[in-house]
Amino acid sequence: MKLHANARLSVKGRELLVDRVENAGWSLAQAAEAAGVSDRTAGKWVGRYRAEGSAGLMDRSSAPAVVANRTDERRLEVIAALRRLRMTGAEIAECLQMAHSTISGILTKIGMGKLGRLGLEAAQRYERARPGELIHIDVKKLGRIQSGAGHRITAQRGRYTSRRRDAAGVRRSTVGWEYVHIAIDDATRLAYVEVLADEKAPTAVGFLRRALKHYATYGITVKQLITDNGGAYISTVHAIACRALRIRHLRTRPYRPQTNGKAERFIRTMLAGWAYGAIYRSSAERNAALTGWLDWYNTRRPHGALSHKPPLARLNELNNLLGSYS
Repeated sequence: MKLHANARLSVKGRELLVDRVENAGWSLAQAAEAAGVSDRTAGKWVGRYRAEGSAGLMDRSSAPAVVANRTDERRLEVIAALRRLRMTGAEIAECLQMAHSTISGILTKIGMGKLGRLGLEAAQRYERARPGELIHIDVKKLGRIQSGAGHRITAQRGRYTSRRRDAAGVRRSTVGWEYVHIAIDDATRLAYVEVLADEKAPTAVGFLRRALKHYATYGITVKQLITDNGGAYISTVHAIACRALRIRHLRTRPYRPQTNGKAERFIRTMLAGWAYGAIYRSSAERNAALTGWLDWYNTRRPHGALSHKPPLARLNELNNLLGSYS
C-alpha cells in the first residue's frame, strides 16, 4: 500500500522504534521522542507488532469496514439491468426513487456511464479482402463561396443567399451549390473525389467512369459498387451504365446509412480536413486545395481502421503475397 505523504515513520522507522522498545530496553516515551512521534503513536505500532508481528507494521486502508449508506448489490444489479434497456440516469433515478447524483455515480463506477451501443445488437462490421471487390460512392452538397468566407467563419448568415427572379418569375439563389462526388475502396480506403455541378444521373455516370479509370491506374478492377437510393443511382441511365461496365450495383436499405458507412465516415473526415479545415476566399480556391488534401489522405494519413497505415500502404500490403509493405 502507498505510504501516506505526511507519515512520520516509514516501515523501517517503525521497525527501529519497535526494536528499541522490545530488544534495546528503551521505554515507550524514549523511543517515541527519538522517532519524533507521540507516545500514543509509538504505542500503536508496538501493540500492532506484538499482535501481528512484522505484518502489523504495514499501512492499512483508512476506508471503513462498513458503510451504512452503501447501495445494496441487488440494487446495483437492478440499475445495471435498467441501463441495458437504455434508460437514462434520470429515468432510473425516478423509477427507483433514488437521487440522480447517486445513480450517475453508480453508472460511472460500473462502467455504464455512457449509453453508446449499450443494450443494442453488436455493430456488424465488414471489410472486403481484395481491392476493387466493392467501392462506396456518395455525394455531399456544399454551398459555393462568393465574396469571401462563409458563415462558419464570419458568423453572418444571409450574405450569400440573395435571390433573383428568372424569366419564369421563379425566385432562384444567385450562389447555389457544388456537389462533391466521392468513391472509396472498401478494402484499402483508397479514395477518389471530384467537385461537380450537380448530382444528376449523367453526371453520376461520368464520375463513375472516371473513378474506375483512376482505380485502374493502381491495378484495381472494380467488381461491385454500393450507393444510397438517390435519384441518380436508381435511374435507368445508371443501371445501363453499370451493366455496360460489368459492375454489380448494390444499394443500401432505406434509412440505413450505416450500410454505406465507409463513405459517410470519409465525408466527415474530408469536410473537417479540407472543406472546413481552412479559410477560402472562393469556391475555386477551395476546389484547388482538394488535390493536395486527397493526396495526403491516400498516401500519408494514418488510418485507424488500417492499423494506422495510409490507404496506399494498405494497397501495397494486400498486393504483396508476403504480406509486407513499404
